[in-house]
Order: sequence, then C-alpha cells, then structure tokens
Amino acid sequence: MQLHSNIIGEGKPFVILHGFLGMGDNWKSLGKRFAEQGYQVHLLDQRNHGRSFHSESFNYSFLSDDLKKYCDVHQLEEIVLLGHSMGGKTAMCFAVTYPEMVSKLIIADISPKQYPLHHQDILKALSSLDFNKIHTRKKADEVISAYIKSPGVRQFLLKNLFWAEKGKLGLRLNLSVLVRHAKEVGMALQENAVFAKQTLFLKGDRSNYIEIHDEFLIKKQFPNSKIITIQNAGHWLHAENPERFYSEVMGFCLM
Repeated sequence: MQLHSNIIGEGKPFVILHGFLGMGDNWKSLGKRFAEQGYQVHLLDQRNHGRSFHSESFNYSFLSDDLKKYCDVHQLEEIVLLGHSMGGKTAMCFAVTYPEMVSKLIIADISPKQYPLHHQDILKALSSLDFNKIHTRKKADEVISAYIKSPGVRQFLLKNLFWAEKGKLGLRLNLSVLVRHAKEVGMALQENAVFAKQTLFLKGDRSNYIEIHDEFLIKKQFPNSKIITIQNAGHWLHAENPERFYSEVMGFCLM
C-alpha cells in the first residue's frame, strides 16, 4: 500500500515527514515556499495518519520502508529529507538505511536518543471523543480541553477531524493502534547507525527535545551535522517561528 501525499511544484525532490498525530497538510504553507525555490515538495502522511492506510504494524522500520516504497514508485533519488519529531526519527532511520537516496537531511526538534512515553494526556484526550455524542468541532474542543490546556495543541489535534459519514465526525488517525504502539514513537535510532552526509538539526529554544548532552550522540551518529537553535519557538518550531525556520532550511539546502 502506498502513502498518501500532496505534491507541490517541480524540481529537485524535497520530502517532508510530519510528527506524531500530525499529517502532511500541517506543512502546506512552508511546502509552498520551498516549492517556489525550485523543489518538488512531497508532503507525506505516514501510516495510521492523515489519509494514508491503516495498519496494525507500527514502528520506525515500517515507517522507513513505507518511505522507500514511496520513493521507488515516484522514482525519487537524492532527496532532500526533512522530518519533524516522529517524522525526524523516520527520516534518521531512512537515511542510515538508504544513505544513497538522501542528498541532505534536516531533522526538526528530535535527537537519536530514546524518549520516555509522554503522549498519554493527548492520547487520553483523543480517546475521550465519543462521536455518537459529539457533532461539532466546537464540542470536540470542549471535551479535549479537560485534558489539554493549550489552544494551539488542541487546534493541531482537531485537524484530524473529518466527516466519516453524513452527519458523523471521526478521526483520520488509526487511534487504537497508535495508543497501543505509543512506546515505539520514543525508540532510539539503532546505536551503531551512522549517516555521514550533510545534516541539519534544528531545535526550539523553548523545547527540551534536544538537550546539551544530546549533542555528543548527534555528532557521533551524524558526524557531518550542525545544530541550530530557533529562537522564540518550542517543539512546533516550524509553526511558531516559520520565518527563521524557512531561512535556516533554505540556507542549508543552498550550501
């Protein structure tokens, strides 16, 4: 089965992988700007997310293989590969497995290390949505606000709402599988894996996903990498400071 994608522009292939509980559409604004610089931008929905297929299997090996199949079908070679959070881990896994297919790697606010399970409140919030009783986005927002105080995070999550059938909302996410395999999202990149080509790590100054002591591991596994901090941004750095994010990515791509 093939991943769903939105392809924008013509030129050198530039593939973008969203984070956990997101979708390719989260990147549409930046994707259009990258396309204006001579790239064919592929905004992918990873399995169990967005409009892509649902599967009981979910880990970084499967997510990386999905990307390989996608690139083969679309005849993509020497791609610029950008991944955020979970998408960044997929991108790392793909790059160390198929280094010949990646020209440049960009990782947004995630390191190769293992992370503890930390999405419980968000998953509880989404699991609390009973679409036999909830018929509007506003009501869904009210329900999940009991678990999630940040309006921005709620807005991000509620982008997964769609009309499953006439008069009945649903979630595009394969939520039961993502709940069951949530631990997989935090798994570390294999310890002896190395990607030697140019790599850019971007971190938000208000995020703790990439800490000072992670930099040794990053340099060990990505020896030709640099780490840049995006000011006035947390984990969703591309949404919180899109201008600086765009300029850093474009500067790196044009090197």
